[in-house]
Parts: sequence; C-alpha cells; structure tokens
Amino acid sequence: MKKNWIYGLIIAAIVVLGGGYSVHHNRAVKADNSDKTSLVKKGTLTIGLEGTYAPFSYRQDGKLKGFEVDLAKKVAEKSGLKAKFVPTAWDGLIAGIGANKFDVVFNDVAITPERQAKYLFATPYLYSREVLVVKKDNKELKSYKDVKGHTLAEGVGTNNETVAKKFGAKTIASSEFTNTVSLIKQGRAEGAFNDEGAFATYIKDNPEDAKIVKAIKVPTSASPAAKIAPLLNQKNKGLQKQVNQAIKQLSDDGTIKKLSVQYFGSDLTQK
Repeated sequence: MKKNWIYGLIIAAIVVLGGGYSVHHNRAVKADNSDKTSLVKKGTLTIGLEGTYAPFSYRQDGKLKGFEVDLAKKVAEKSGLKAKFVPTAWDGLIAGIGANKFDVVFNDVAITPERQAKYLFATPYLYSREVLVVKKDNKELKSYKDVKGHTLAEGVGTNNETVAKKFGAKTIASSEFTNTVSLIKQGRAEGAFNDEGAFATYIKDNPEDAKIVKAIKVPTSASPAAKIAPLLNQKNKGLQKQVNQAIKQLSDDGTIKKLSVQYFGSDLTQK
C-alpha cells in the first residue's frame, strides 16, 4: 500500500514536469517561454513584402530587388537564417503576420500606436518623410494645408492614408504607387501623400512623368518623419530580439546607411 502511494507521487510529478512546469518552493510554476523564437520554417526567415514598391522592394528582370530586400537578406544572414520572400499585396501583409504566414514584414511599415497594440516592432531602420504628389497644373493644392475636402489616392491602412485624413482629405483606395500616379494623371484623384524617396525613384524610372506631376514637401513640424521598422507577431519576442541585434550590427558598421544612399540617393536612417 505504501509503495502504491509513493509510485502515485512519482507519476504525479512526472505529469506536472512534462506539462511545461517546474517545481519551485513547493509550487508548480509554468515555464517562461517569452524569449522563445518561433519560425514558420526551421532555419528560414520568412519575409513578407509587396515587391511592387520601388525602391523598397520591386522586380527587375524577374528578380526581387530593393532597399528592404537587401536589408532583410542581411538581417537573416546576421541571425544565421536563410531568407525567403513571400510577395503579398499590402492589405494582406499585416494580417499575414497575425496568421503566422510570415515571420517578419519588411515593407515600409510605420510604427503607430494602433499597430503597437497588436504587433511587435523591431528597431527602426529608416525615417520616412511625406510629400504631397499633385499634377503640375493643379492650382488648388499648393500645400498640405489645402487638401481638406479634396480626394487623395492612398493605400488602405497605410501611414499615408492616416496623414491624408489628419489633414481632412477624402480618400480613395490605391494599392500601388504606380496606380496612384495614374489616378492623379487621369484626374480621378487630386493628389496623394506618399514617401519622398518612393516618389524620387518613380520619377527617375519614369522621367516623362516629371512634366506632369510634382511633389510638394510636407514639413516635419506638420507631419513628423515616420519610424519604419520590421513588423512581427506579438508572441515572437525571441525573434524580435534577434532582429534588433542584427539591425544594431548593420547600423553600427554602416551597412544600412550605405543601402539608403544606394537606393534613395541620401541617408534616411536619421530622424
């Protein structure tokens, strides 16, 4: 009878320990997995991006290129992982993080309080400044102050859309910047807020449009530079630490600054 009682205690202890608990001061305490790194695929950093937004990520000769493509590859390398890109439309990127479709999103994602409430951000690697894109012959929109009540083309859920609404503009959806410029040229939209670097790259690649559209700078006093950072699942604090460490190393050795100058023509890594 005594043996059965002892065996019962041993079996109970095994069950408790096997369930992810450790015994401490006569109490069962659940093991802390807050620093655990979770990956969609072992040994691989699965990265979500659009692949249609130059110079952040785009295709050239069928291959993905861009500032965030090169940066994500280097972050994966520093983390001892293989980089795998999953091109996805903007409206599916943030949802994809929540559904564990990607490990991280590198896609000009701005840190906002609303996103911080639901997701994790790693260290910012870029500071995005806004411009107002309009037709050159537009006599009504001469400044960001003039957009109230006017219709702008913006990506749904983007920081650009937030800025447009902040200044009282009406918005219509546009998922890609090339489409946005087309809407402006056709007169279906009166303008658009967008990233200064993205507009400069668009004009470089489409010089004929420099005669049709222009960019009006928005002072940072009116719209502070957005902090652009990797987006991760809220439960993946372990990976967040790895990505933070990689970005620090790439910042300290000048790699991120070099990539910024290469793709944007200037250093956008400072506020």
